[in-house]
Amino acid sequence: MAEQPPGKAPHVPVLLRPLLRAVAPVGGIWIDGTFGAGGYARGLLEAGADQVIGIDRDPLAHQMAAPWAADYGDRLRLVQTNFAQMDEVATGVDGVVLDLGVSSMQLDIAARGFSFMKEGPLDMRMSQDGPSAADLVNELDEVALAEILFVYGEERASRRIAKAIVRSRAEAPITSTLRLSGLIESCLPRSKPGQSHPATRSFQALRIAVNDEYGALFEGLMAAERALKPGGQLAVVTFHSVEDRMVKRFLQARAGATGNANRFAPVLDTAPPQFELLGRKAIGPDPDELEQNPRARSAKLRLARRTDAPSGEIDAKSIAMPQLKGSR
Repeated sequence: MAEQPPGKAPHVPVLLRPLLRAVAPVGGIWIDGTFGAGGYARGLLEAGADQVIGIDRDPLAHQMAAPWAADYGDRLRLVQTNFAQMDEVATGVDGVVLDLGVSSMQLDIAARGFSFMKEGPLDMRMSQDGPSAADLVNELDEVALAEILFVYGEERASRRIAKAIVRSRAEAPITSTLRLSGLIESCLPRSKPGQSHPATRSFQALRIAVNDEYGALFEGLMAAERALKPGGQLAVVTFHSVEDRMVKRFLQARAGATGNANRFAPVLDTAPPQFELLGRKAIGPDPDELEQNPRARSAKLRLARRTDAPSGEIDAKSIAMPQLKGSR
């Protein structure tokens, strides 16, 4: 399946340098919850982490790491699972690093079905099991399809696209990326130079639905809170506004930094904060990184330090997690 030879990571991890400067991993045990091609894990190890636990639900990530992972011996431990279950893998760790969204490795392999620019099966499954994007596209009714495209992709033409999908699949099942991409493109105005491809939002929405990415992020942030020891650091890199908003609001809520909506209301007793924010604003790429890696353009890094307060639960709505009607 792999179109790239296994071995060294084919892409430079986004915001790795500012992340390492901020967390300064001298010693300790760290979790790289989105292992991918291993770039963050290597960076942490080379910066001085005693051990990195690399978590990824994609079996291909583990296959591609096999030729070089042994070079680190016991300092690198790989676990195939969803980062939402990281606290079942380890607790009392010194740091957690998350790089959200689809990896370049997955996009570059046409057979994985993530790219609307390459012919491949309409798959998009990060774990390579469970229902695929083709299953959703061919089995969901028009209303459910339109809701996924609108809620997860913020696609304003969601109803038009869903109607076209249902009409087209009646003639033959939609099983390839380029067929779906072309169908979506026919529903929308031709994109102008510099604009994103017309299928971008719809493919994003289907990928998020197939992999329950927002649910995994919500559960993963709480799992990180449970996994970190007091003083442990959380670093999260996001690539689009919805994920960044979820991370920002989670950290603000857990740091007690949401403020009082009514300045005349009495101050309420609140539980001690589980995190301390490290910096008031997200960190973005510097000009050098943008020149070397255009993919970093939309990336944001947010950082926080775990306190000794007990972990707890938080409502998904309070961090603006997009939810389909059936899941509320």
